[in-house]
Amino acid sequence: MTIPWGTIRSLTIFFAPVLLPKVFGLYRNFRRGPQSVYGPIKVRPVPSSVRRALLLLLSLSLAYVALALLPIYSPENIFRLTQSRLQIPVDVLFTRLASIRPPSAADNALRHKFVNLQSRLLYLQFGPDVLASCPFCSSDDPKSYLYYALPSIVAPHLFNLGVIALVTSSIFTGRNGFKWRYLATMASLVVGGADVYMVSAYNPQTNARALRLYEIDFFHWRQRSLRFLVLALLDCLLATLMYLSSTNRLFVDHPSPAERVETVVRQLQHIKGKVNAVGVMQNTISRDEELRARGNAYWQHEVRLMGEVMEERDVVEGVRDALRERVVVENVERDAEIYVRAMLPPFSAAMHGGGGERSKDD
Repeated sequence: MTIPWGTIRSLTIFFAPVLLPKVFGLYRNFRRGPQSVYGPIKVRPVPSSVRRALLLLLSLSLAYVALALLPIYSPENIFRLTQSRLQIPVDVLFTRLASIRPPSAADNALRHKFVNLQSRLLYLQFGPDVLASCPFCSSDDPKSYLYYALPSIVAPHLFNLGVIALVTSSIFTGRNGFKWRYLATMASLVVGGADVYMVSAYNPQTNARALRLYEIDFFHWRQRSLRFLVLALLDCLLATLMYLSSTNRLFVDHPSPAERVETVVRQLQHIKGKVNAVGVMQNTISRDEELRARGNAYWQHEVRLMGEVMEERDVVEGVRDALRERVVVENVERDAEIYVRAMLPPFSAAMHGGGGERSKDD
């Protein structure tokens, strides 16, 4: 069923004015970074430790994708290679295989294991390596093949779990990676458990009725590709979360009260250092006769210049107009008094206290 072009164009014209502003707004918010009650949080570059972790995770994801999709890394499937159906006689099957490539020791082992249909079904479920190399397995006990295949099934998950533990450790990436350690570990364990469950719960008898090649469910090869693709997706998701949180784009941890107090104290110390430097400079100027004379000359010139400017007719009329129409003198006086009280509380309290005592005496 195809949607007519006119319908698509009508839907685009109808929804575009509504959706496009929202998309642009989301993009601007993503670029600007998150907001908090303490002010906007600046987006920062990726830390060097997180950059190394991202490179490791993405490289590992590419390796998993290659293992899942490239046939060169996949175990050989003799039924697909020889284009044979499942019920083909053993001699005919391996004769076709020998015409394609020289036989190997694994081929001889498989030839001895293909004694009945059940062994071929187990081949499709667990793959050629398990069926050919298991020394204690028997087609009468299918669970024995599962026990032998468990290490090869769990090994990629354990390796990936070790990589996740490395990149989320506080030594390797600090808080940026450690905050995702529990979530990534639990996700890895869930993926591994689901993989083992799917292999153990698979019913190989579904292939018993397959009479043609395209009807066969090559479960082992499909499950292997799915395993590596899911691991690649898991690592990509972890890399994305670490990137977003380390650059303050999403999932930002707001600073604790102790950290905020420490930041304010550090800023106050910086300001105090600047004030002390200004005081030292002012003290040096006051003690030096030449510098003091130059400073007095500058302020005398400034006072004279401002006096001349304020005496001009245009300036006087502008000030009068501002005072009459734009500036409320009472508000300016009240704001000035509030500012003085805030900046000089001891001096302001002394003045008000002294005034009160004089009024009582009067």
